[in-house]
Amino acid sequence: MLLFIAVILVLDVYTFFGLKWLFKNSKKKKLFYLLFFGAVILSYIGLLNMYFYFRETINNTLISNLLRGFFFSFFAFKLLMVIFLVFNDLLRIVSLIFDVILNFFNTKPKKVELKSRRRFITQVGLVIASIPFTSLLYGITLGKYNFKVIKHALKFKTLPKSFDKFKIVHISDIHAGSFDNLESVQEGIDLIQAQNPDIILLSGDLVNNNAREIEPYISMFKSLKAPHGKFAVLGNHDYGDYKQWNSIHEKEENLKKLFAYFDEMNFKLLNNSNEIITKENESIAIVGVENWGKPPFPQKGDLEKALQNTSEHFKILLSHDPTHWDLQVKNHPSNIALTLSGHTHGMQFGVEIPGIKWSPVKYVYPYWAGLYRFNNKYLNVNRGFGFLGYPGRVGIWPEITLIELNS
Repeated sequence: MLLFIAVILVLDVYTFFGLKWLFKNSKKKKLFYLLFFGAVILSYIGLLNMYFYFRETINNTLISNLLRGFFFSFFAFKLLMVIFLVFNDLLRIVSLIFDVILNFFNTKPKKVELKSRRRFITQVGLVIASIPFTSLLYGITLGKYNFKVIKHALKFKTLPKSFDKFKIVHISDIHAGSFDNLESVQEGIDLIQAQNPDIILLSGDLVNNNAREIEPYISMFKSLKAPHGKFAVLGNHDYGDYKQWNSIHEKEENLKKLFAYFDEMNFKLLNNSNEIITKENESIAIVGVENWGKPPFPQKGDLEKALQNTSEHFKILLSHDPTHWDLQVKNHPSNIALTLSGHTHGMQFGVEIPGIKWSPVKYVYPYWAGLYRFNNKYLNVNRGFGFLGYPGRVGIWPEITLIELNS
């Protein structure tokens, strides 16, 4: 934490002196001082807020999210700005070295108007650094509730014909403790119901840590209707591992309370188990495993146990972390036709336009957002219904996936 604060201080000082040089002869110098130091103060308040957010917060407020969001936005601005300022200083150092060398050989150095070039580079840096800054500010105000319905129609030769046109709504990563607007969450719930799903499947992370986070939203999720039911699995955050509990007993009681809330919302938890869905004397299996990911994420999932008595069925697997699909599922002999995951959030930041799909999270997770295929098996990685950490979304919008199965 101290190292992190030291890095932030260095960025603040470096950015301030770099921009101060740009504005030193400007009539807007006082405005620059006011805006910069105001932004610094706000960002440190946001940093302090973030400390308590990760330790004790159960449910957030709009002010809390805005403060933390501003910290992330201003941090990104300074990080980019410093890159241009460092380049400027390197340019000046190189110029001084050449001057010393030329003077040593009694060669008159050619005069170069370096000051104007440095000013131009700093101005370009200011413009470029302002782009993610304003984008991230948009993300914490409007982007975080910009729900998108993403539709996929998948064909399977092994799908029972009774399930032709069967509609699945896949949601993931609710992170209820991060929300700050009941009406906006309700809009997302209404959008889920508007898809008229046959079944609703939730692939983990209902809460950030504390089961009580979901309390304000229980009636909303309970109101969701699907003729073939609602099913869920646990994600890494649902176990409460990222919170300091007073005792092991308190942590265990929290998990029991979470199970009770799932039950109250009429979501059946598939903890390394399965449910057979029957339609017109034909059936498919909904299989669910607890979280399984690379360390330090927990590996509580037991695929073999979850698959018991499903050998003859068309199978859909709920597994929170897409790493599980990559390392255990896609080559499994049981021929799991479709796996539904989440976990990555698409990092809540990236670019998705025709021809371009990018987020920094792709360098950590090869399967990070959307639909993937291996032989005749599919993986869908939902971008998440909620948000965590950075309280917003830019380019990677909150997702409701509608998957239509075709025989």
